[in-house]
Amino acid sequence: MNSTTSAVDDGADEATVEAASPSRPRATSPAKRLEEEGEIAADYLEELLDIADLDGDIDIDVENGRASVAIVADEAGTHALKRLVGREGEVLEALQELTRLAVQAQTGDRTRLLLDVAGHRTGKRTVLESLAADVVARVSASGQAERLEPMSAFERKVVHDAVAALGLTSESEGQEPERRVVVLPTPIAGETGADDADGAVDDTEDGAAQ
Repeated sequence: MNSTTSAVDDGADEATVEAASPSRPRATSPAKRLEEEGEIAADYLEELLDIADLDGDIDIDVENGRASVAIVADEAGTHALKRLVGREGEVLEALQELTRLAVQAQTGDRTRLLLDVAGHRTGKRTVLESLAADVVARVSASGQAERLEPMSAFERKVVHDAVAALGLTSESEGQEPERRVVVLPTPIAGETGADDADGAVDDTEDGAAQ
């Protein structure tokens, strides 16, 4: 398995996770801390790929103030990697949480690291941005708010960002797993969104960025 790394200035217990990665000196600047998070995550995921006998390269980046790690492969390898995604992305969500635990075990800090496997989130982002554009067009024409189907925190963040970029406001309502985005006919004024439970941008009910 090969690993490629680039950084720019979104079942195991903690004992198992901590044992998987040796401790390392704490980084100081925010940029260095995010780079460190990505490197720790890459080490953890490389070991996991070896155990699962899967091939893949690991790309590290920093996006929107969070470490971003992606496991990628060629066409044949991508098909195999989809085992780490699951039918609806549920395996990917669980793997992301395990990876965050691995990072937290080494840094001592909660992380908002975002993990993608086989381009799943990238493809989902494209679909959601198209959906947001369609909803914004309908809401702008009708002047009526529109409620979307329940989504994960990552999906809601993508929709919130897309709606804001198109000039309208949005919020989230409901409780997990039925939490959903509501697109409002109100023109955007200033910043919208707030941290959801996993650090993704969501509405003000969740406290005050994926």
